[in-house]
Amino acid sequence: MPVNFDLNDLYAFRALVEYGNFRLAAESICLSQSALSRRIEKLENALGIKLFDRTTRRVALTLYGQTFAERSEQLLMNVEAVLADIDKVSQDRVGVVTVAAVPSAACYFMPDVIRTFKARFPRVRVKLIDSSAGNVIDTVASGQADFGICFAGSLLADIEFRPLVVDTYVAACRHDHPIASKKSLTWREFYQYDYIGLDKTSGNRNLIDQMLGHITPERPSICETRHVTTMIGMVEAGVGIAAIPAMSMPASAHSVLTHLPLTDPVVKRTLGLIRRSGRVQSYIAAELEKLITEQYHAVPPQRSASR
Repeated sequence: MPVNFDLNDLYAFRALVEYGNFRLAAESICLSQSALSRRIEKLENALGIKLFDRTTRRVALTLYGQTFAERSEQLLMNVEAVLADIDKVSQDRVGVVTVAAVPSAACYFMPDVIRTFKARFPRVRVKLIDSSAGNVIDTVASGQADFGICFAGSLLADIEFRPLVVDTYVAACRHDHPIASKKSLTWREFYQYDYIGLDKTSGNRNLIDQMLGHITPERPSICETRHVTTMIGMVEAGVGIAAIPAMSMPASAHSVLTHLPLTDPVVKRTLGLIRRSGRVQSYIAAELEKLITEQYHAVPPQRSASR
């Protein structure tokens, strides 16, 4: 006999058996009365028997319903016992998961994810390698990291890429800077101001150079750094403005910094999970990877400009 019902239908049945009332049973499992009624009807149709005698005042089990109630309760208890055992095994798991990530992704993706992961696997240690895009790719390719978070670019042939978010470059500045009152800024306008640049070892620098090959800055940068986080510190200190990924901006209103869109062209980068092709992930590494993809897949980064 094919099984054409699921556990939710059995839980609905158990609630109705316990309360003997559609309204109370529905409230106990957070369903509407109509939804509960549909689940009971689905169960009866699947079994080909009538489980309840219904009147305007009461709901009572039929003889078949009484037998099914005993058997289904045992089934649910067994399922719950198995799930409890699985949960205990998860809690008891130990080990280390190593993740390599570009700094902006490490800051944007990982804090909330690691907090949730540690609640599920308190005895598992997460090692986070925050480094340049090239180092992240090399670390994953060599097997030093279980997987990585990096932006699409010059990936090696044996590296798989799964996109997560699309990030846009913005102009970061202080609230008291002349561009702060603008709604947007073209790249040509950007280069007319004192700006902080990235050195040629930066993956962000390489991406911007590729996209802006037709634009020649009117002046060189007044300072070069290797990491975006350093650029943000320079901007905050009033050294100049900087073109940075939106997700690198502080997540909440900032007393000093703001940002505005960079246009003509709009430069974007796609960040995602990378792993070595053919690598078999450990259970705990796969769980961490799953947590990241569930939370961030296809969700654009949001950073509100503080004006």
